[in-house]
Formats: sequence, C-alpha cells, structure tokens
Amino acid sequence: MKAMQYKAYGAPEAVLEMVHVSKPGPSHGEIRVKVRAAGVNPSDWKRMEGQYKGFEEVIFPSGVGVEASGIVDAIGDGVTGVRVGDAVFGYGNSTMAEYTLLSDWVQKPEGVPFEVAAAIPVVSETAWRCLDDLNAAPGSTILVSGAAGGIGSAVVQLARRRGLQVIGTASLHNHDYLRALGATPTTYGDGLKDRVQALAPDGIAGALDIAGSGIMPELIDIVGDASMVVSVTDFSAVDYGARFSAGPPRKVHQVLSEVAGLYEKGLYQLYIQAVFPLEEAARALTISSQQQVRGKLVIVVN
Repeated sequence: MKAMQYKAYGAPEAVLEMVHVSKPGPSHGEIRVKVRAAGVNPSDWKRMEGQYKGFEEVIFPSGVGVEASGIVDAIGDGVTGVRVGDAVFGYGNSTMAEYTLLSDWVQKPEGVPFEVAAAIPVVSETAWRCLDDLNAAPGSTILVSGAAGGIGSAVVQLARRRGLQVIGTASLHNHDYLRALGATPTTYGDGLKDRVQALAPDGIAGALDIAGSGIMPELIDIVGDASMVVSVTDFSAVDYGARFSAGPPRKVHQVLSEVAGLYEKGLYQLYIQAVFPLEEAARALTISSQQQVRGKLVIVVN
C-alpha cells in the first residue's frame, strides 16, 4: 500500500515521502480501514519537525496523521459492534496512507461526508476537553486566542452550546467567519486587553490559548486568575500557573458521535479550507505550518 513516512526530523517538504509498505494487521481492540480521508493537524508537522522531543519518542521511519475516515477492512480480536464494510471515523496512527489502524472510532452517519468525518476527531475532542478543563459557568464570557482555526472553531461552537459567550482573536479577514459561528471577534496584537475589556465589561471568566503565540502572560493578565487559563500549545503554561491540556483523548465516543450528529442536523459547522490528494500531503502540512488556516485541511485517498 502507499503511505506517507519520514525518516528524520525536518520540514514536511524536506523529509516526508510516499513509500510502499505492507498493510498493517489489526491487533486486539483495533480495526483496519481503507482510508477515504485523513485530517491534517498542527501536531503532525510539529512532531515531524522535532518540536515534541523530550515529550514523546518518534521511531523512524514514522508515519503521519492521527485521524481518519474510511471503510472497515479487517477487525482485530475483542472488537464488537462493527463489521467489515462499515463506514467509520476516529483516531489512529499513520492515517495518511491507503490503509490504517484505528484504536477509537464510531460509525459515520450517512449525512456526514468522509472528508468532514476525518476532520472531526482531533479538533472536537480537544475543544470539548479544554472546555471541560476550564469549566466556566454558563452565561459567563471566555476568550479564545486563535479562534478561527480548527480547534478554535470547534471551541466557539461547543462553548456557545454550553451557554457561554465567546470573544475570539483572529485576523481581520476571519472576523465575519467567527461571527457566523457565534463569537465576537477581535484582533491580535497590542491593546488586546483594552479591546477585550470594552467587549466584556463584566470580565472574562477564562481563556483558552489555541494559537500558542507566546500570549500566556497577557491572557493571565486579562483573566486575572492563572488557573482559569488553559493552553493546548504552550508547554510553558504550567510555569505561569496556568494549565496545559493534553491527551490521551477523553470521552471519544461521546464527543465524536455528538459532533457528527450535530453536523448532520445542520447545527455544527466544520469548515474545510482545502482538500489535497495523498501525494500532496507535504504541501498540506507546509500550509498548516504557516498557521493561517481557517478551519481544517484534509487529505483524500482514492
């Protein structure tokens, strides 16, 4: 089968290549799927560039991708509730390939396209987990730094469903997009505290750092309580007294099923900025690394 792999740390277009390897066999509790689509996430290129050294080990050659949708092709021991031929989506490893193994999955609703399903797991679970960690009271206002990306877009929508008001930072060209999701947009940069205070005179109950642009001290200053600031990108958050939210994923089946159901009913948006064929995965990751993506990028596998 065809798969994307890298044999050393580096930029995607320098180290990622398409290779031919044997199909993986499912172990206990796993299923193998014929991949229809795989989501692109910032963690993919950050891991590839070696930004997670010291936090996790990468064994070379390494595949890329942690989420996918597809058709069940083989079933491991101990797996129930799924059959060969079922359409599913969920979490795995090395998902940018013609076949991959999923360790956590749910059935794909008929009304959810494969490209959308592949883009749901990481952003939805991360957003859900961060909101659980923040645990802001309904009716209060939270600040989301980096609200127009994949995770930020999910945070805005799930927060609104929890009864929260959301102020989101984004570039000017994404402000109408954020308004459509239910957030009040504001720009990055100098004067952020003044702009936020003008938008939320009763104060900010908590903040989520999605962008990871060294903004932690400013977010803490705006909120006034470091324990009510959560980051998914800044490992130094704990040094400031804030919290760093990381895996393993929680409530996977609940989150994936609920978000897919909301999408199918037209109650949740998942914007896909661009779709790339498998052989252009390196280009997709490079675009992701420029950190200007609205919503998600997706790899499709014929």
